[in-house]
Amino acid sequence: MERLRPRHREIHIGFTKAETQKMERLLRELGEQVLERQFCQNIAKCFNRSAGRAGKPIVKWTEVQSWLQNRAQELPNVSEQGIRPSNKALGSSGIPKEENTGNISELEFEARSSKDGAWYDVESFLAHRSLSSGETEVRVRFVGFGAEEDEWVNVKRAVRERSVPLEHSECQNLKVGDLVLCFQERRDQAIYYDAHIIEIQRKMHDIRGCRCLFSIRYNHDNMEERVRLRRLCRRPTH
Repeated sequence: MERLRPRHREIHIGFTKAETQKMERLLRELGEQVLERQFCQNIAKCFNRSAGRAGKPIVKWTEVQSWLQNRAQELPNVSEQGIRPSNKALGSSGIPKEENTGNISELEFEARSSKDGAWYDVESFLAHRSLSSGETEVRVRFVGFGAEEDEWVNVKRAVRERSVPLEHSECQNLKVGDLVLCFQERRDQAIYYDAHIIEIQRKMHDIRGCRCLFSIRYNHDNMEERVRLRRLCRRPTH
């Protein structure tokens, strides 16, 4: 029996290259204030909302803080004010805005695994082949997985441009029937599945952002779940 894609990864595999670059830039620009708990919690939340976390353990804010503390010791020029303060990285409270750090990954494509039907970010395309039917398949390597998990996937049906995490202000653009990519949280795993919105409960936004509730139905098993905006990604529009 073919081994299924691992659903649990108990050992923390670390941060992606894009995530470490983002944290180091914030550390250099903002200094030691990035070590504050609320700051680290916002960074962790944004990383977890990114499609780059699909199939990998959820990042804890303490892991973000630990990485920043260790890196700060290696950068002697980092002070409380940072090296080059930047208004672009700051919100009104000095904490990075989620919409600015949510889209941190440099990845451009996601592919659907034939083993569990979930969508994963593509690290690289390794090869391609043409089938007798005239269709094309590509061999992909998924972010966070080794060569043993490489797969041949259909280009037309299982490869697409990467989905985009939604910002709080975008909730008004969602409507019943929309296709979304839903972040399914199960303890230490993060998996993305296609779903359709079947009901929306509009609520007043507060200091935390969007408080609306979205009832979705997963396409792969027709199960329904009620989620908040932070767990949804939209399909790119051009």
